[in-house]
Amino acid sequence: MRCGVCTVSETAVYTLTDMNSLKRRRLFFPLALVPLVLSTAGFAIGQNRPSSPKKELVPRSVHLLILQAEDERRWDESLSKLLSDPNATVRARAALAAGRIGNDQAVTLLSSLLKDDKDGSVRAMAAFAIGEIEAASGALPLIEASKNSNETPEVRRRAIEGLGKIAAALPREQEARTRELGAIILESLRVEVERSPTDSETILLALTAALRSRAANGGPVIAGFLRHTDSRVRADAANVLTRLRLKEGNNELRSILSKDLDPIVRANAARVLGATEEKSSSATLLDRALNDTDLRVRVSAIRALATVKDPNAADPLLKRAATLLGEQRKSRKGTKQPSVQNELLELAATLGRLLPLQTENKTEERIVHAFFLNLRELVQPYAPENETAYVRVLPGAYLATYGSTEFPQGARRAQLLHWRSAASMATAVREVASLPNTVPNNSELKTKAMLLLRDLLDNNSGDLTVMKNFHPEYAIPEILQALAAFKPNDLSDLALKYLSHSDVVVRSTAADLIGDLPPSEANTRALISAFANTKNDRLNDAALSILDSLGKQKTNTANEAIKGALTSEDPLIRRRAVAQLKTNGVGDFSASIGTVKTSNTRLDYIRALSRSGRSVQAVVTTSKGSFTIDFFPNEAPLTVDNFVSLAQRGYFRGITIHRVVPNFVIQDGDPRGDGNGGPGYQIRCEINQVPYERAAVGMALSGKDTGGSQWFVTHSRQPHLDGGYTVFGRVTSGMEVVDSIVRGDVIQSIVIREK
Repeated sequence: MRCGVCTVSETAVYTLTDMNSLKRRRLFFPLALVPLVLSTAGFAIGQNRPSSPKKELVPRSVHLLILQAEDERRWDESLSKLLSDPNATVRARAALAAGRIGNDQAVTLLSSLLKDDKDGSVRAMAAFAIGEIEAASGALPLIEASKNSNETPEVRRRAIEGLGKIAAALPREQEARTRELGAIILESLRVEVERSPTDSETILLALTAALRSRAANGGPVIAGFLRHTDSRVRADAANVLTRLRLKEGNNELRSILSKDLDPIVRANAARVLGATEEKSSSATLLDRALNDTDLRVRVSAIRALATVKDPNAADPLLKRAATLLGEQRKSRKGTKQPSVQNELLELAATLGRLLPLQTENKTEERIVHAFFLNLRELVQPYAPENETAYVRVLPGAYLATYGSTEFPQGARRAQLLHWRSAASMATAVREVASLPNTVPNNSELKTKAMLLLRDLLDNNSGDLTVMKNFHPEYAIPEILQALAAFKPNDLSDLALKYLSHSDVVVRSTAADLIGDLPPSEANTRALISAFANTKNDRLNDAALSILDSLGKQKTNTANEAIKGALTSEDPLIRRRAVAQLKTNGVGDFSASIGTVKTSNTRLDYIRALSRSGRSVQAVVTTSKGSFTIDFFPNEAPLTVDNFVSLAQRGYFRGITIHRVVPNFVIQDGDPRGDGNGGPGYQIRCEINQVPYERAAVGMALSGKDTGGSQWFVTHSRQPHLDGGYTVFGRVTSGMEVVDSIVRGDVIQSIVIREK
């Protein structure tokens, strides 16, 4: 299951850089110490905000009940009764649990809590929880709370936040309701414009709500906050304009890009100008790409130039890239130079968009050819950014580097490849399938490209061999997807062949390809047979993909097979089966989703809760240096417990950091290294109110409750992730190390420190 954090869409280059993003060891905890430790454990809404001294604590037995119900995704009478508990802290904690569990039946009780509870913190948490459930029925009480002038600012802002989540979850047939909610959110922003002084916290949540609701005609209102005195507000306003591709603030953003003192504001200004393809900003973007002192600004400007598509920017960017290549060589020879790999790859990706396709200028071709080859030499295994850019600019030269079918087998030069290099090549060669017909020798290039891909797939049948001791199967998904882009006549046979492969991700990819083919009885039979063979898989990727493809067959036989998945022990498989049957009009089988059969025991919950109020840290040592994470056991006790348990058994040792997106995140925790791996189980999300500021540590997901071992650290504020991914810690020292990490760096050790 490819875990990651969504980037929405920045630019085509950003997507390329992004690369599309069980049993836990039990730790002994002395039972004699449990009552003493838990007696000091309270519940705090914000990790860095001290609890009010007047608030009572959540009793141990009650907190255990709540935590287990959350873990099992079980909403029942024992939990609903807690919403009327005399202890306000218990009511708030139970409300949060209702939101995390996500049962629509809790909306009515939460709505009453939001309207009538005497405690403002309880009402605020009720609003937050209603938003987390995302049920349409929760919109009306949130609207009333957001417009109630007698309500506290925290309650109103959480109500607005919740409206954004509900609007984003509404189906297309309720588009009118979505627009209505978007208009209410925009009105709340207009109110803040007229308020003096303005409330930054409300504005920040309302801006994210406007993004989620895709509020119509919101450009002028959102752009108005580009002049706000709070740099967070300016940055978030630009973030929303980027993701909605709104141009209303572009005139001001050109000035902001050059003059704003906050680098994140400048970086986000560049993103807007790129997303809206503001060609008049090309000169300013180029200046920032070459001269800004902050890497985050430079990479954002470089990406923006790729979509602005000013060919005049190519030459200065190429010269900048050549300079950085020299610095990288010095770094490899031992001279103390900062790593510039991330910036080089961003430059390569943008040059792939700006340089002319198959230039007729031979001198220019040699320079460009040398740049891509030299970068490949420095960045090992091959990087998809560089390989893809190489193909886009010089497809003929790229394919020629891998031998030719004109020579006899004995004259070929066999190349041994790491699986990551093979996957990067496949990603790149896929570009040949979409070359315009005006390209000379188009048909010949496509033939060569398919031969190269088949060579990689067959492994050791021609010029290319994926090293056997480096998991050649990990490259197969990218190769199959690349071949599918050429629509070969034997695609169906290939997909059926790999549907029985030993690797679960390969089978998942094959099932996805079958789902994209015309439905057939043969495909249905093959999918049903393959699903039966997924029962012993440690990862559920293949099972989920097979269910999706069975849903596309649209036959009674396929639907009956999907019904068989309703009894799976995996709640994610049951949930997917219910969704497919509903889509196919077979019926509503939501009752079959049930609760989660968790492997956690009462002792596990006690251990997790015992950390509340204590200092829990991880010292992460990488090939670039060390950084320290302070965990948030109050906010995400089971997520912290899972990470601590994995770290203490050495799970992360030697794992490669597989994903780095400058000015976004670094991501780690995948033992496969392709973004699909995990510990073989899933943990439940523990969504909380901690925002994704710079240095936040979160759990990577491929959908709700799909976390396991992959985690990420944010380079900068990412408000669109708030309330969607569990925040469970923050890097408190060593962020300069995090900033220097590149894809391929390694986690050498993680040491847990508990006080």
